[in-house]
Amino acid sequence: MTRRLLEGRPAIVTGAGGGIGRGHALHLAAAGALVVINDINPEAAEAVASEVREAGGQAAVSTHNIASRQGAQDLIGYCQETFGPVRILVNNAGNLRDRTLLKMTDDDLESVLTVHVKGSFWCAQAAAQSMVRANRGGVIVNTSSGGHFGSFGQTAYAAAKGAIASMTYTWALELARYGIRVVAINPLGTTAMSKTYRDANGNPGQDFDPALNGPAVVYLASDKARNVSGQIFGTGGERFAHMVQPHYGKTMIRPGGWDVASLADHFQQNMPSQFGSFGILGAPYPFHGGIDAPGQEAEQ
Repeated sequence: MTRRLLEGRPAIVTGAGGGIGRGHALHLAAAGALVVINDINPEAAEAVASEVREAGGQAAVSTHNIASRQGAQDLIGYCQETFGPVRILVNNAGNLRDRTLLKMTDDDLESVLTVHVKGSFWCAQAAAQSMVRANRGGVIVNTSSGGHFGSFGQTAYAAAKGAIASMTYTWALELARYGIRVVAINPLGTTAMSKTYRDANGNPGQDFDPALNGPAVVYLASDKARNVSGQIFGTGGERFAHMVQPHYGKTMIRPGGWDVASLADHFQQNMPSQFGSFGILGAPYPFHGGIDAPGQEAEQ
């Protein structure tokens, strides 16, 4: 019998009671992982665990709330008690409070940052500490999003996903010495959470099967990807894309540094041609003609 890629490896998927997390859990279990299905909805988590067991896999249910340090630590401890020290952590849990900047409240911002950023941090820290103690290495798979490129009405979500991308790069550098790899995915998937999304024109997004992200997580968590860390990939649908790390583009050099007059002389001739599409929808740069206050002409 061919040994499965993740045979016997304890794995945790947060927010696994449905959508993208459910797909991760099913694929991890099919690859031989022993999966902790974590979700604050116990019925949803148990339903996914039942699917895993019916397919011949092993799963346990956790309802620990990762929106607190204690909940995250207890989740990692529960995995150890149930299946052994965690080898794979998939930080998938998330929430949305979509508001434009002018309408957003402190509670909207705090709610999203707590679940996405703090929750991912708390789980990753506790998991990494457990992995170091076990001295067997491990893999942390974070969930970022193309939303951090810029997404209308999603200040909190975009900020959270940008933070997760940056944490992924940093943790990969810090944890490599312990044999721990850290990667992230920007998944496509139509879920209860994503159905709230609307673009600037009020249109919903395209439908994508959320389970199609699972194979990427299995591969990235396996030893076949042992040379992959600090990388982010677009997954789901028919794509598998590498997200290029942020880097500086066109650079102007002036001996002695730049003053305002020199920037005024050179900026407009050199920089606007570099302004490409931005935002999750990748629309062409819309501001070449300038942005003026209502009823006012641009100052020259």
